[in-house]
Amino acid sequence: MRRRDFIKGIVGSASAWPVAARAQQPAHLRQVAILRAEVAGDPEGLRNSAALVQGLEALGWTPGRNVRIEQRWAGGSVDAMKALARELVALEPDVIVVISTPVTLAVMQETHKIPVIFVQNFDPVGSGLVKSLVAPGGNITGFTSYEAAMATKWLELLKGVAPQVARVSIMYNPQTAPYAGTFLRSIEEAGPTFAIQSIAMPIQDAGTIEKAIEASARQINSSLMVLPDVTTTVQEKLIVRLAVQYRLPAIYPWRHFVGAGGLMSYAADLPNLWRRAATYVDLVLKGEKPANLPVQQPTRFELVINLTTAKALGLTIPASILSLADDLIE
Repeated sequence: MRRRDFIKGIVGSASAWPVAARAQQPAHLRQVAILRAEVAGDPEGLRNSAALVQGLEALGWTPGRNVRIEQRWAGGSVDAMKALARELVALEPDVIVVISTPVTLAVMQETHKIPVIFVQNFDPVGSGLVKSLVAPGGNITGFTSYEAAMATKWLELLKGVAPQVARVSIMYNPQTAPYAGTFLRSIEEAGPTFAIQSIAMPIQDAGTIEKAIEASARQINSSLMVLPDVTTTVQEKLIVRLAVQYRLPAIYPWRHFVGAGGLMSYAADLPNLWRRAATYVDLVLKGEKPANLPVQQPTRFELVINLTTAKALGLTIPASILSLADDLIE
């Protein structure tokens, strides 16, 4: 069986699990809701949800037997995030698993009672989601995917593969990446170490992305840094295509950008994060309160490089960086 078919078989559509559950008519099903920010059926979204389900199964929770999974996709729309948050809260699930800060904020507006586990969030304290990492308080806790200090590593990698780079344009949507300011400050502070000037590049949609990348390409020795953001994820193919078209060395926030033809990424291992999130879902289903579960940070990161794209950009990846790569795409 192909890997993609296997993942789809586990995750399926939002309605597949409920139908299976009704067919078996178990005495009682605990309900886990998942609200994702991406477009419905996004391959990486399916893969990560599958990792969560696999983690739950390892802990004794089997969809259709003792747990029911309700999954929704917001398609990158903040309005859809809010509407789907209301819809899922109305179902009164035992726990809601959410991806990204804007989705978490949307659910937070709808409930202070139902336990919420977030995954792939950045700066939950600064975003007002929790009181502290050690003692979250309230009904929300989860797993972060980045620290601001990551900016130093991204700049180091950019300079390592493209020594001529003197400026970097930082792409993000202020509406779906409310934490961008923290990243920007960190990048600006680290820039002089690598002789790189940082330039904020706020975008909203495909049109603004095209104009922004074209403007960046007009600058001498320019490069691109894409922040973790649902908008940039939804527009992944466009961003990657334009970066290669304009010959911009670029570093991306997730490995799926590299699989789509992007130059490189240095990021948390997302399936690992989602499997770890299953442990918190398990604890909540057994009666633990999110307030007592500390926010956890990534423990595994991976460097992925697309050698075909490097060649197209006229870049020779140094052996010192190649030796650090967890995966090379040719």
